[in-house]
Amino acid sequence: MNQQTLSMRLERVAAHVPSGARLADIGSDHGYLPVALMRRGVIEAAVAGEVALTPFHAAERTVRESGLHQRITVRLANGLAAIEPGDGITAISLCGMGGETIRDILDSGKARLSGRERLILQPNGGEQPLRQWLMENDYRILCEDVLREDRFDYEIIVAERDGPVIYTAEELYFGPLQMQVRSPAFLLKWQRRLRQKQKTLTSFAKARQAVPEEKVQDVARQARWITELLA
Repeated sequence: MNQQTLSMRLERVAAHVPSGARLADIGSDHGYLPVALMRRGVIEAAVAGEVALTPFHAAERTVRESGLHQRITVRLANGLAAIEPGDGITAISLCGMGGETIRDILDSGKARLSGRERLILQPNGGEQPLRQWLMENDYRILCEDVLREDRFDYEIIVAERDGPVIYTAEELYFGPLQMQVRSPAFLLKWQRRLRQKQKTLTSFAKARQAVPEEKVQDVARQARWITELLA
């Protein structure tokens, strides 16, 4: 992966960035996503935000070598603190971190959200608490995608503030649109997850120390939901 060719995961993310957007890519790593989108003429301007020095310097180098430093600003900042009022941001991407981390970044940076931005989120697990936050903050899920790359299942969640919106517990767990579309990648993901849950329940039953009943019930409920989904 480099500034010309993105991974399949980032290509799927890129597809959801609106034409003419002013993008804030938070946790930008090497800055590949904003540079690729700028080169393709998709975005007007971008901010690449990084909290750690090594990826911050890597993003600076990518932007400098691409000759796009006048249109892509690289900032060392924690989460949405990378966004300044004058940026006029219309889309925010948060990719490659846990869903709870993305949720916490959005929640702690709420003051920097105008509510008019499109959120393009690619959590590495923890989708359920992230969807919960979106619902509680009046964000409607517009699009969901699931893909498998390098033996990992990735989900992409695209949302805009259009609330209030209510999702059921199962919709928060599986994704409201995923449940409707039932793509092959989605069904395969949950077949794998069901096997994991069944293994976990078997190990609970064999455990020498009693596993808290609440934990057993939680995993059993998830296994039941998945079984019903796949039926």
